[in-house]
Amino acid sequence: MKNFDVLSNCYKLKFHGKFAFTLAEVLVTLGIIGVVSAMTVPTLMQNHQRKTFVTQLQQVYNLFSQAFSQYITDKNALNLHEAGLTSVAEVKNFINNYFKVTKSCSAFTDCFTSEKYHNLNGNELTNTSYWPSTNAPCFVLANGASICMEHSKYHTSYGHITIDVNGAQGPNIAGRDLYFVSYYNDGSIDEDGIPPSCKLSGTGCGSGKTAAKDVRTAIGATCKTRKDAKGCFGLILNNNWEMDY
Repeated sequence: MKNFDVLSNCYKLKFHGKFAFTLAEVLVTLGIIGVVSAMTVPTLMQNHQRKTFVTQLQQVYNLFSQAFSQYITDKNALNLHEAGLTSVAEVKNFINNYFKVTKSCSAFTDCFTSEKYHNLNGNELTNTSYWPSTNAPCFVLANGASICMEHSKYHTSYGHITIDVNGAQGPNIAGRDLYFVSYYNDGSIDEDGIPPSCKLSGTGCGSGKTAAKDVRTAIGATCKTRKDAKGCFGLILNNNWEMDY
């Protein structure tokens, strides 16, 4: 019996000695894992953040699309003009009646950040001529997004919506959490400069019959360097709600 125990112990030692890892091997393995993690984790986090921003933007887009459709139906009208969305007062009524609002703002910075917005290249947005004023009342929605909206006849046949998908929170970058979009009399929402006629027939998008997708691409080519918040929304629409820039 004792001889058996001795042989068994010897076998165990031999077995363990053959398959066990040394401390040096463990440290090397951990080092490799650390290097790989350092290289991949930031990219994974950036991709996750992009998807979060796009999801929040799409949610606001859907809220407006549904609200426009319901508003036209409730007013028994053919379009937003006929329904009466043609004044600042009616914009306020529209937002309060068709959205869950947590705050109505008296100034842009009451809903958005008081800090400077930047483009994707890190330069400050200096073209603030589109910044909402008394002509575009601002609100904070229940989902945390901040929006300012012109009435549908402000530019004769369309209006603008300024959207910060996460309100005053960072990064406060155009093309990430800040967007400036157009909506039209039929209730459609698109990149600024893409009227419904462009999507239907190709006309109305610059010279010739340029497709809406091509115009979005042309406008979006400068979205990283623009001094306003235009351009990037169209790239997201073109890419089936994916942010790959």
